[in-house]
Amino acid sequence: MFSRRAWMTGALGAAAALGLPRRARAIGPSSKFRFGQLQLAAGASWNPRPSALHRLGWEVQKRTSIEVELSPAVVTPTSDKLHMNPFLYLAGEAAFDLPSPSGIDALRRFLTFGGFLLIDSAEGSTDGAFSGSVRKLVSAIFPSPSAGGGRGLEVVPSDHVVYKSFYLLERPLGRLAISGAMEAVVRDGRIVLAYVANDLGGAWARDDFGNHDFPCEPGGDRQRELAYRMGINFVMYALCLDYKSDQVHVPFIMKRRRWKPDDGALSPSPSLPPPTLVVPPQLSPKKPK
Repeated sequence: MFSRRAWMTGALGAAAALGLPRRARAIGPSSKFRFGQLQLAAGASWNPRPSALHRLGWEVQKRTSIEVELSPAVVTPTSDKLHMNPFLYLAGEAAFDLPSPSGIDALRRFLTFGGFLLIDSAEGSTDGAFSGSVRKLVSAIFPSPSAGGGRGLEVVPSDHVVYKSFYLLERPLGRLAISGAMEAVVRDGRIVLAYVANDLGGAWARDDFGNHDFPCEPGGDRQRELAYRMGINFVMYALCLDYKSDQVHVPFIMKRRRWKPDDGALSPSPSLPPPTLVVPPQLSPKKPK
């Protein structure tokens, strides 16, 4: 029989449970940040680093106050869910076909009205087949000024806010360090599309046991840490833009919070080559005849 003592015990237990601190979710799980992975090519070439975004999302959630849905949403240019993800990620290691005209228009609208696209090359080259397809895609989305459009890809200076939106960085290192700068499309002062040739995803990717899939060359673990930091900077920039264009206080805050203040990642590594500006042929100034 259910006694008064049992009832009182259960009631007190329920009251105590209600008094425990709980994580508040004012909007619900749908308010979490989620990467959108853009699929353009067929086969496996559109997703050369399948675990990369999941691992980067975990680092974003651990190091910042951003709540992250770790599983990326796979979208196409004409997908109804394209505009549900403010951050799109396109990776590849081979040539790909351009989207249909309606897909090109959809990507242009996405980027023009606040979206951000990170293009990450995994082919280990600054002028390979994937890079050629990327330049064709950018030209299709944003025609040349002579055709009434804006500027195409341009080199991002090392003092741009994207390099200090959370961490203080100098260049976009990834699994490789073959390019000393990123390129971007800038519209109304905002980077809407960034292109990195150093295989960021290759530095982020891990297997189910927590082991990284690829070594980072030539800088090893320090270079990998910088790749994570670059990814987090991209997320912060896509969400907040230049809310804080001067982040000189970050090292002091990180030291106070004891977040790896002495890991050396902010210092140049003797195993890393000095930054070199790799300017693609399309951006090189023409020599006078």
